[in-house]
Order: sequence, then C-alpha cells, then structure tokens
Amino acid sequence: QVHLRQSGGGLVQAGGSLRLSCVASGYIFSTKTMAWYRQPPRKQRELVAVIDSGGTTTYVDSVKGRFTISRDNAKNTVYLQMNSLKPEDTAVYYCNVPFPDVDYWGQGTQVTVSS
Repeated sequence: QVHLRQSGGGLVQAGGSLRLSCVASGYIFSTKTMAWYRQPPRKQRELVAVIDSGGTTTYVDSVKGRFTISRDNAKNTVYLQMNSLKPEDTAVYYCNVPFPDVDYWGQGTQVTVSS
C-alpha cells in the first residue's frame, strides 16, 4: 500500500533554513505529482508547493523565492528546502500524493520559526 514517511523539520530562528524529506513507497513514484501542504496553528491546511512528474513546480505566493520543492526519483523522495524562514511559516507540514479516488498523506512534521 501507499506509504509516505517524512523527516526533517524542527525549531529554527527567523531567517534560517530547514529541509523536509518525504520517502514514498507502494506505487511508481516517478509517475505521480507530489505536493507539500502545511497547517498553521488554528488554521486550515494549505497547499505550499507542487511538483509534477516532469519536474514542473508551483508555489503559493507566500513562499515563492524562499522555498524549493524537488524530487529524486531514484530515491522515491520529495524534498522541501525552506530558506529565509519567517515566524508565519510555523506549521505542521505534510507531504501528499493525490490519486483519483484518494489522497495519501505523510505523518506530518512540525516546523517552528522563532522571531
């Protein structure tokens, strides 16, 4: 079955960097679009970045120029490099793979940015 295992995250000061990783299994990784979402405290989950099977990326406006989504198909892994972090980036981050009938999610990773 599909499984997404996340790593990375933690506590960082404003202006710092973190990298999140998400290792996928249970399907042909290279053929699927992957995404990162986040859920700030007391807010709804929001889409942060997407990378399709061809490597095309899109970002929410608030992270453009600071975050980079990438994938390594040989390692079945998608990454989210986060630079110039701001306190408002504080959230639980989730990797995601959408299928026609269901979305699969990683376990979530806390990212806390102190001011």
